[in-house]
Amino acid sequence: MFGRPHHSDVAGGWAAPIPTIDPQHVLRSARALDRYGPDFSYSHYLVTKRLTTLAGLGVGAGALVALAQLPPTRNALLGLKDPGEGPSEEQRAKSWFRVRFVAHSDGGRVVTEVSGGDPGYGETSKMLAESALCLAHDQLPDRSGQLTTAVAMGQALIDRLRRAGIEFRVVESN
Repeated sequence: MFGRPHHSDVAGGWAAPIPTIDPQHVLRSARALDRYGPDFSYSHYLVTKRLTTLAGLGVGAGALVALAQLPPTRNALLGLKDPGEGPSEEQRAKSWFRVRFVAHSDGGRVVTEVSGGDPGYGETSKMLAESALCLAHDQLPDRSGQLTTAVAMGQALIDRLRRAGIEFRVVESN
């Protein structure tokens, strides 16, 4: 499911590609915005410090997907939590996310990071609310149609998210 894992000094651990929709969105933005350049490419990886953790995640995710295909186990999985039984306020306060981006270009390298609090409730709510406010109130590029976030809102949304407490930072640049 994860592809072939490999150790990455760049990422600081064991890395494996993960099947998400994110690469398609990033590549669509790159095609729409000239600043990405013609040779832009993007890959999405999960990184763990130990290979055993990565293997366990792969086996667990595969088992979950397989069990969800069978009606009895799918119903049992769906019954584990009722709607509204999410994490407590205390659990959400302890949660956080950090996403690292590594870019290479003409011999240079830049590492950036986006981080914040609980991604499942708090930060997702901020992202949705700030996107709506950005679309309603900010000066945006003169574009229309089915657009990615980067094309539609770009820096204006990043500025709003920073003010809302989501951190965007350059970790390394050379």
